[in-house]
Amino acid sequence: QVQLVESGGGLVQPGGSLRLSCVVSGQLFSTYTLAWFRQTPGKEREFVSVSQKSGGSTYYADSVKGRFTISRDNAKRTLILRMDSLEPEDTAVYYCAASLYGLTHAADFAHWGQGTQVTVSS
Repeated sequence: QVQLVESGGGLVQPGGSLRLSCVVSGQLFSTYTLAWFRQTPGKEREFVSVSQKSGGSTYYADSVKGRFTISRDNAKRTLILRMDSLEPEDTAVYYCAASLYGLTHAADFAHWGQGTQVTVSS
């Protein structure tokens, strides 16, 4: 069974930075595609970024391209999202997710963390 635990959220001013982490336990870390999604009240969960299984590619939503960076540390079984130049529109609960075959659609991801709140406000 795969378990995901996010950390690193918080309150930051516009233009600031945050680093989210997601520790993955259970099945072989390197065989999973890992992604970040985010959600605000009343809206569907939105794709942010994905790191395909080890050796694969990374992709970003247009809204975060150039500001966010996704990376994975296989030795530490950790997925990281570095978020720079944060904007109030980035305020959301951020979720880490794992899938054997998914890419950008939340419905394709079977395993989810509990979420971490990111608030961008002055």
